[in-house]
Amino acid sequence: MAVYTQVSAEALAAFLTRYDAGALVSAKGIAEGVENSNYLIDTTSARFILTLYEKRVAAEDLPFFMALLAHLDARGLPVPPAIRDRTGTEIQELAGRPACLIKFLTGVSLSDPTPAQARSAARAMAAMHEALADFAPTRDNSMGVATWRPLLERCGRAAMDTIRPGLFDRVDAALAQVEAAWPADLPVSAIHADLFPDNVLMLGDAVTGLIDFYFACTDLRAYDLAIMHTAWMFDARGLNPRTAVGAALLEGYGDGLTAAERAALPVLAKGACIRFLLSRAWDWIHTPADALVVRKDPLAYLNRLDWYEANPDAFA
Repeated sequence: MAVYTQVSAEALAAFLTRYDAGALVSAKGIAEGVENSNYLIDTTSARFILTLYEKRVAAEDLPFFMALLAHLDARGLPVPPAIRDRTGTEIQELAGRPACLIKFLTGVSLSDPTPAQARSAARAMAAMHEALADFAPTRDNSMGVATWRPLLERCGRAAMDTIRPGLFDRVDAALAQVEAAWPADLPVSAIHADLFPDNVLMLGDAVTGLIDFYFACTDLRAYDLAIMHTAWMFDARGLNPRTAVGAALLEGYGDGLTAAERAALPVLAKGACIRFLLSRAWDWIHTPADALVVRKDPLAYLNRLDWYEANPDAFA
């Protein structure tokens, strides 16, 4: 992980003069996430996060993300909206990159969530979905089901099979089954699409923040819960399934799922496994082993896929 864009203290101090946010006291680059450059900013008034958006976050998508966060913040959800400057502007430019000054949220991200924490986080997801029911802007899922086969083909058989022999054919077969079964008539809304444990801040068992909305999009609502299930129920290698955590996620989300959505969760979870396996495989193939970015193991999601295929009643 790395801060890709370096910003001097002088430039940060000048940047802050656009806001009613106090004068710069300190700034520290933080290596959280691999998509953007983040700084922890302390001023004479408060603490903020400054995010400079790198090339994997398209500038044209930022208005959607900022509108979504503002919508959720207005409804009392624990999210980090962008701070508006004195002219009412949210999205700035700094060091040649789009940039936003963002509200700081307390809490720590999770690495090994308990069932109680999973229950609280799923309850927060359900509240988020409810709050987004009247959110009008839309954004196509840039990593949706229609993109998976083209991504598999771009990864290529030879490169995929360097990760594990036969991996291309394994994913190809699983993807064909998921494509054939993918539901087309479930409720759609804006979703987070990446609510891993490290994108939830907590104090004890209480959720204090839902963060990192830069994959947010318009897609099947139940798919958001399926992604969460695949991310929360296993260790980092995709092994040692914690079924109590999986059950707590479903319990925490509550009765908001329709019968059709619940019935679709197995295929949605397998689809989520394929989506993250492929994006990790792409990064694994195209990121040098000695790069500053830590490559994530695609096989951790193959292990998850194996488990969901072997446990079709996981959501019963």
